[in-house]
Amino acid sequence: MKLLKTTTSQYPQLKTMKKTTLSLFLSIFLALNAFTQSTATYDITFTSTWNAIDHGTLPSSAHWSDLVGANHNSNITFLEMGAMASPGIKDVAELGSNGVFNSEVQSEINSGNAEQWFQESIDPFAAIASATLSNVVISEDYPLLTLASMIAPSPDWMIAVNSLNLWNTSTNRWKESFSIDLYPYDAGTEEGYDYSINNLPTSPQGVITNVAGAAGYLFNNEKIGTLTVTFKSTSLSIEDINSFDNVNLFPNPNASGILSISNASKIDCISIFDVLGKKVKLLKPEEKSINNQTIDISELSKGVYIVKLHGYEGESMSRKLIVN
Repeated sequence: MKLLKTTTSQYPQLKTMKKTTLSLFLSIFLALNAFTQSTATYDITFTSTWNAIDHGTLPSSAHWSDLVGANHNSNITFLEMGAMASPGIKDVAELGSNGVFNSEVQSEINSGNAEQWFQESIDPFAAIASATLSNVVISEDYPLLTLASMIAPSPDWMIAVNSLNLWNTSTNRWKESFSIDLYPYDAGTEEGYDYSINNLPTSPQGVITNVAGAAGYLFNNEKIGTLTVTFKSTSLSIEDINSFDNVNLFPNPNASGILSISNASKIDCISIFDVLGKKVKLLKPEEKSINNQTIDISELSKGVYIVKLHGYEGESMSRKLIVN
C-alpha cells in the first residue's frame, strides 16, 4: 500500500505539513478509459531574402515552388544533409513537383511515422516572397518538422529543413517562438552552376550539400531566407480507449495531499502533466502486486493537471486534476 515510500503511517505528518503551508482541495473530473497527449499550435513562416548581391544575377523568372513537408517522428528521415535525395526530394529540387514527395509522406503516415502533409504557395511569383503554414497542430508523438522548396529556376537547388524538433527535450515542453536562417542546398541530382534547368543528371548521384559560399556556385555565405516558428498555444487532448476498468482516484475532493488509486495492480508508472504539457511528476510503484496505491501530491502548486496511468502492456488512462 505504498508508492515511493509514502505509507498510511505518514499521513498525519503530511496532513500537518500541508495545513501549515496551503489549503489543498482536489477535484477529479473522470474521463473514463482515456489517453492523454500534448499538442502545440504554431504558425510556420518562410521569408525569402534571395537577392542579386548575395546570390548572383537573378533570372527574370525567379520564384519558389510550394513549401512542402511533414511533421513526423524519429523513425523516418525524409531528407538529410550529406545523404542522397529521395525520388520525392529530387523532384522538388529539380522541378518544383511535389507528387512523389507527397506519396513518400503518405506512406509514412500510413506506417505511423508521420502525422500530416504540409503544402503552401510561396507568393508572389518572385525572388522575394513568403509563405505561412497557419495554425499547425503538432502532436507530441510527431514533433519533428521537415520542409523543402525549390529555388526556381535552377538545376536542383532548394531550401530545406531536416527534422527540426519542436519539442524541447531538456525542459520537457514545447519550444517557444524562434527563427532559423536558411541556406541554398544542392540536391546532388543534376549538373549545373547557374540558374538553368534541363541539365544532365549527376551520375552517380551525389548527396545533398550546403552550397552557400561554395566554389563555382553563385551564392556567397549569406542566408537565402528565414524560417520563423511562432508558438501560439498548447493543450492536452483526451481520446477514449478501453483499458484500466475499475481504476479510481479518491477521495474526491481531497484536502490531505494524498491521492489514492484503487485497483492499481496493472499500473507500471504514473505521470502528472501541467496544462502546458510539461511533465511535473513521474512515479513508479514499489510493489507491482499491491492493488491500492497512493500518491503524495502535496508539493503541487495550484492549477489544472492531468494524471496519466501507464500499464505494463502499453495501455494508459488519464484523469483531470484540479489543485486549489
